[in-house]
Amino acid sequence: MSRLYLDWNATTPLRPEAKAAMLAAMEVPGNPSSVHGEGRAAKALIERARAQVAAALGAEGQDVIFTSGATEAASLALAGRDLACAGVEHDAVQAWCAPTLPVDGLGRVSVPDPAQATLQLANSETGVIQTLPEGLAVSDLTQAFGKIPFAFNWLGLTAGIVSAHKLGGPKGIGALVVKRGTDIAAQLKGGGQEMGRRAGTENLIGIAGFGAAAEAAARDLAAGVWDEVAEVRSILKNALEYPTKEVYFPGWEIAEGGSGAQGDTPAILPNTLSVISPGWKGETQVMRMDLLGYAVSAGSACSSGKVRASKVLRAMGWPEDASASALRISLGPGIGRDEVLRFAEAFLGALRKHRARR
Repeated sequence: MSRLYLDWNATTPLRPEAKAAMLAAMEVPGNPSSVHGEGRAAKALIERARAQVAAALGAEGQDVIFTSGATEAASLALAGRDLACAGVEHDAVQAWCAPTLPVDGLGRVSVPDPAQATLQLANSETGVIQTLPEGLAVSDLTQAFGKIPFAFNWLGLTAGIVSAHKLGGPKGIGALVVKRGTDIAAQLKGGGQEMGRRAGTENLIGIAGFGAAAEAAARDLAAGVWDEVAEVRSILKNALEYPTKEVYFPGWEIAEGGSGAQGDTPAILPNTLSVISPGWKGETQVMRMDLLGYAVSAGSACSSGKVRASKVLRAMGWPEDASASALRISLGPGIGRDEVLRFAEAFLGALRKHRARR
């Protein structure tokens, strides 16, 4: 059975450029903090990767702080601060903030005091893209980085969170990018690494892979690769929507009684489609589609293994049963029309069988 990977928002396949950079870094024996030749060679690899990530983000190299991933970057940005956030944020952000910001039925968030708030640029489950207000304290850029064009220096942020494995880099490496002059209190203390903002010997291999992946992702974005993905995603949505009229697409449409006008759909990531099939539990859908050869998820990879309704959809006003019946499909470059139509046929067949049994 030929499998189809449709869970790119959870993690992406490793780019060949990242793999090559990581293999090369494995041959460098020095500690980046050492002053001898081997140490300087290792340090040079890190600074090259820092420049690559910064260029892809539209930031300055010295403003990129490498971390073990987006979760650590979130803690570095948010720990000890009393910031407001919305219920659509990733758990790594909600762990540090109060989800008090209002969310409308299409997933858009209102931010009355940007300097005291954090707001994601794009949602991992629905793909909804936010309009970030000027002066925002922190933004989770993880899902948007590499998929849509933006420049950190133009967003008016104080800090942004990113992760390598969402754009073809390795797992276990991420970064916090900060506005020039921003004070960051180190959470990991001991050495002077990362300009005194994150102690510990740097993950040289992961950082090298991150830099190469970020550079390659920027090239793909400029070449229009994600526009092609968006076209395939539209084909998939149409194939799922018109045969049944019994599935719903949060972010594209709202729950009954929710706020937000039909036809006023927000921008959505080019690869993401959230599908609600009322009465069919999301985790059951994931298992069924896995048996049929398709890798999908019921929401964020950090929470989809837990049997509960999506907090994101609940925050958008979807009822409990609908929020527990959602499937997230996230595409990547190279997935074509025929493949998504094959998935749609398999999914609708499984949905019909489920409803027939009921």
